Formats: sequence, C-alpha cells, structure tokens
Amino acid sequence: MAAGDALQRVVTAFSRLPGVGRRSAERMAMRLTVGRRDLLDELIASLEFVRKSVVGCTRCGTPTLVDQNPCPLCTSPGRDDALICVVEEPSDIVTIERSGGFGGRYHALMGTLSPAKGLGPADLRVRSLVERVRSERVREVILALNTDVEGDATAAFLHEALRSEGITISRLAYGLPAGSGIRYSDPVTLERAFKGRM
Repeated sequence: MAAGDALQRVVTAFSRLPGVGRRSAERMAMRLTVGRRDLLDELIASLEFVRKSVVGCTRCGTPTLVDQNPCPLCTSPGRDDALICVVEEPSDIVTIERSGGFGGRYHALMGTLSPAKGLGPADLRVRSLVERVRSERVREVILALNTDVEGDATAAFLHEALRSEGITISRLAYGLPAGSGIRYSDPVTLERAFKGRM
C-alpha cells in the first residue's frame, strides 16, 4: 500500500465522525502522520484503551467503564427513578448533566427516525425504553429530542408507543430554538426547558 493510500484511509475514517468534513479530516491526518508523531501515539493509546475498557451502559446507553455497567448515572441512589429523560445521543446526556436541571434517569436512543438515512424504530433503542417503562415503575418520560423534523417524528412515534403505559409523556419545549440540537444549548436554556416542558 502506498503512503497516499494509507493516508486516505485515515482521512476517510476521520470524515465519518460527526462534524468532521473532508478538509478537517485531511488536516488532522497530515498533522498526525507528518507533524506530530507523539500526538499520534497518544491518540492510538487512548483509542486502544477505549476499545478495551469503555462500553455503552446497558441501561441508558452512555459510555461507561466495563466494570461499571450499569453506569454511575443509572446506579446513583440520589436520582429519581420515576423520571426518564429520553435523548438522541449519549452526548446529549453530558450536556443536560452540565446544566444541573434534571435529577432523574436517562435513555439514549442512539439516533432518530430518519427514512432518508434508513433508520426506523428497530434501529433505535425503542424496545428497551418500553421495557424500562414497564419494569422500573416510571411515572414520566421526558422527550428531550432535537426540535427538527427527525426529532419531531421520533417524539410523535414514542408518544404513540408509550401512550398505553399510563404515564405522563412530556417534551422539552420552551427555550430551545427550532432546528437546534440539545448539545449546543447553554445550561440556563436547558434548565428553563425542563421547567417549562409541556
């Protein structure tokens, strides 16, 4: 394999990451392979550690250490078991936790319904959410999904899927701009959105 082909494999891998375009991927690949071998070694070691030691929490989906599964958020006795906040991605959990505006449990769907991307209910963690609602004595499910077409479609689907469970189903509404993502919101906006949910 030629050096150019090897570099293109790195560029292709980086550009698959969310928010990383082709040009950014090329800059990162060049920096790691030509300019900063120490950074390349550090990145390889970090990724190897993550591959061996970090998994998705079996309950909420957030990253956790293999020997702490379920994660600390799911096992903490100080959290409200009757509230589940449903988010699109584990990174949304980190953002909400930073706001300090929620004290219940979480459930990451790992995406949203998106026919354009070929993602249907079976591709998301919907079944495990329904099972949690039935087995964990949940009182309310808060849908903290992005306010875009996919988020709205996913919220409508979840509302229908959970309607017969006899629980309150609410959705963050106030303070989050349309078309924006949870992870880009500031802590005050998120706290107000939780307090003003519908």
